[in-house]
Amino acid sequence: MLNYHEIRILSPEKAREIIRKVLGENDKNVSKTARILKIERKTVRRARDGLLSDISCRPHRSPRKTETFLEGLIVKEGKATGYRYRRLSGFLYDKYGLDISEETVKSVLKRNDVKRKTVRTANKRQRHLYDYEALAPFAEMQLDTKHILDLDALPEEVYGHILRHKLPQYEWNIIDAATRIRFTAYSHELSATFGWLFMLIVINWLRVHGVRHHVHIQADNGAEFCASSKQKEENLNTLLKPMNASFTSIPAGKKYLQGIVENSHRHDDEQFLAIHPIRVRSTAGFIQKAERWQDTWNVARRSWGIGMNGVAPLTKLKQKDSLISSSIVQG
Repeated sequence: MLNYHEIRILSPEKAREIIRKVLGENDKNVSKTARILKIERKTVRRARDGLLSDISCRPHRSPRKTETFLEGLIVKEGKATGYRYRRLSGFLYDKYGLDISEETVKSVLKRNDVKRKTVRTANKRQRHLYDYEALAPFAEMQLDTKHILDLDALPEEVYGHILRHKLPQYEWNIIDAATRIRFTAYSHELSATFGWLFMLIVINWLRVHGVRHHVHIQADNGAEFCASSKQKEENLNTLLKPMNASFTSIPAGKKYLQGIVENSHRHDDEQFLAIHPIRVRSTAGFIQKAERWQDTWNVARRSWGIGMNGVAPLTKLKQKDSLISSSIVQG
């Protein structure tokens, strides 16, 4: 038979009902009831005079508690982004200028039961694409294109403005996996000529600035690259071999291998394309805005990707302490 303490764990209400029943059977004698149930007399009086349910232990006043509107903002952004406390703390500072400690954010997320967004793998383990700590700058790079007029990505008025003023409709990105430094170009059309030329320009720029090790670039199977053609890929690699570089098309259906560059598209939409193109009316004006956005990405915008620890790409490059021309890391 369960004693009072075991019943109390299962159901506080049921335990107090038992106290009241024993108390009634013993002429409401508090001391005798306490001896029978092996509890304190104040516990008997609490069951006799109070409610069956537990009273809240929450303090009446919490002067150091996070303000309601701040807590609501942390919960809102935590649910929207899926970030945990360290990344979310930096995100709130970058977006709103709010300097909220990681511990405060952690407590708010825990108190409000905000779950982290996770991607399930077959064996339920997290797999990184690279060994980010050992990876040299510009050794592994991801290439992709973005159709700026992609439906549902931007406000409706932006689409009309881009078409009306004949602004560039395609964005080309090469991102370094080790530092997240990004090279960006724009075009009015999509073709393999532009794709190959963009790779050659980036590789030559790296060589001019002291990058001597092998550079590997990967991309999807788009027509602007090799379009799943082994012959085209061999021809491209023949062109790149004298430059100590190589190109690989990722297997079909393996878009997660392009996770770094694919993730950048969302930031482009939210922080650049949804805001700035509508303020210009010429390609030259658009390129000026795009150049400032690339500078912001590379120099000022903090990254919370794997291995980045909340620093900007240029800062990460300096931390790598690689033998690269000082003209890249100056500033």
